[in-house]
Amino acid sequence: MMNTINTVMDMRLDDFTDSARFGIRGKQVAARLAQMGYRLPEKPNQAVCQNNGEWLARLSQTEFFLLDKPTETQRIAQLEQDWQDSTDCYGLPRQDSHAWFAVSGSRLPEMMAKLCGVDLSVSVFMPGEVVQSSVARINVVIINVSQTDEPCFYLLFDRASADYFQAALADAMQEFAG
Repeated sequence: MMNTINTVMDMRLDDFTDSARFGIRGKQVAARLAQMGYRLPEKPNQAVCQNNGEWLARLSQTEFFLLDKPTETQRIAQLEQDWQDSTDCYGLPRQDSHAWFAVSGSRLPEMMAKLCGVDLSVSVFMPGEVVQSSVARINVVIINVSQTDEPCFYLLFDRASADYFQAALADAMQEFAG
């Protein structure tokens, strides 16, 4: 479910916090996800868009983050509900811990440079790459989900910081809109 928070010129900020997401960690998580039919990122800090529009991000060798299509929240929510933990593979509920924003626009990498010390320019931060860094002084998982010429990043961060982070992004959008 998408809620557009702010649109300034060609910059857009959407809140996907009500959309389903789920974390999984453990020694056997990659094998279990592959058995379930997911296409896996080859190494940490990569993400793969699945054929159905979901994203699977690999945060470390043994930790993954599943993101449902923002317009549909049934599949990942059902996976989380049905998940059976084992000693070497367990679920990490993320619905209550992480907010999820999407920000897009032609000047997105420039805008993010104001808020983040990591180079997220188009020539460096490619689609399908993941960065875990500080943005506007909070820890954020940034996933480049660009599928067109216009950059688009998913931002996952502490849900308690959502109001502050929204204001910081809106301020940066204003500066880079014109």
